[in-house]
Amino acid sequence: MTGTGLNAFSLEGKNILVTGATSGIGRQIAITCSRLGATIVITGRNKERLDETLAAMAQPERHLACAIDINDFDSIGEVVKDAVAQKGKFHGLVNCAGISPTVPFRTFSVAKMQETFSTNVVAAMNLTKIVCKPVNMDAEGGSVVFIASVMGSVGEVGKSLYGMSKGAIVAGVKSLAVEYGPKNIRFNSISPGVVVTPMSMSSEYSKDEDRLKYVTGLHPLGLGQPEDIANGTAFLLSDASRWVTGADLKIDGGYTAQ
Repeated sequence: MTGTGLNAFSLEGKNILVTGATSGIGRQIAITCSRLGATIVITGRNKERLDETLAAMAQPERHLACAIDINDFDSIGEVVKDAVAQKGKFHGLVNCAGISPTVPFRTFSVAKMQETFSTNVVAAMNLTKIVCKPVNMDAEGGSVVFIASVMGSVGEVGKSLYGMSKGAIVAGVKSLAVEYGPKNIRFNSISPGVVVTPMSMSSEYSKDEDRLKYVTGLHPLGLGQPEDIANGTAFLLSDASRWVTGADLKIDGGYTAQ
């Protein structure tokens, strides 16, 4: 594939690892990428929900589901090794697994800070380091996408801890892009606005009609759908984005335009 023309958007022949694929954005990314021809390895903590994602993907038998917590640092390397043995080296990685705490700063605990950064930053970066090893990544290079958040670059009450963790990802991507450029491994992040997912709809603002109306009003195009983020992710995984690295793609319905 040359990276030009409509076929540049295809994911045929690519092996891609997607974390956090049990629901919401991660699930839709796996489904969308499978429909574009990729072979997907999906991970998540809940095997039953992971199997539901697998069943919704194009040609389920072509893909692989691995139930694991990415915070299990002792085991994640073996999962990657086994996946490569079964499906071949990776061409792409999507770090979607994460947590989204809403916590006033005055109530922060050290344990909560450590939990948030462990999942959103440390576990994602650890997995990325493993996948990017020559033994696991295709020799011609690949694409790594982190699902960050607009909270990584703008503020909101109660989202300082979450914002700090996502801001770390947005910043880290830039240096990784420079460091791995000579290996033709691209690093980008996507910063979504509020997307209608089980996680966002269980948040405090979603339980109050007036608060939800306010949050929706912050997005000129309304709240997003998982497909909106999945489509942007597929672009960054494809050869159509071969000259894009170190970028933070905001897919937010206009949230940060104001």
